[in-house]
Amino acid sequence: MRALPAVALLLLLPPWPAAAASFALTPGERTEALRVGARSVTQEAFDREWRVAHASGESVTVVTPFHRLVLAARHAAFKSEKLKPGEPDRLLREQGERLVIWAELRGPREDFARYYTPRILVGDREVEPSFVQNERTAAREEGGRYLARSMYGFPVRDIGGKARVLLVIRDADGRDVNRFTIDLSAMR
Repeated sequence: MRALPAVALLLLLPPWPAAAASFALTPGERTEALRVGARSVTQEAFDREWRVAHASGESVTVVTPFHRLVLAARHAAFKSEKLKPGEPDRLLREQGERLVIWAELRGPREDFARYYTPRILVGDREVEPSFVQNERTAAREEGGRYLARSMYGFPVRDIGGKARVLLVIRDADGRDVNRFTIDLSAMR
């Protein structure tokens, strides 16, 4: 009979994060993502699970299918609305078979990120992006630095949900200008 209170306590705790990023969500995962997104309006750092940041202030946000639904539900909740029927399916179809990464990068001039090329290293394999959108004119920040927001998409067929990958961003001359270690096993 002592196990009953322990089981009841476990049911009250928030769910543990999944053991890996899921690129194809089950119906239960979809429901959970929408619930997490709707509840996230009271949490400022709700996306910590999907963000990798450097001390310099540069960061990447990994948009898994789960995270995409969390964002949609969060935006709807801010407007005191619910997602329309079929909206989650549409969003997942738009994301397709891609792992999307939003990058916030800093540089010395407004066009510094224009010709950046990202790659993901998975072990000894290099995965080419299927989509690259670099900001052509970065925003000026205090201190004379510039902030560029770029978006990259990578085919998931080449990346496992439990993978620890390295995002490498290179300049037009092929030199590495930034690296982010992304542990997909720690993300939903």
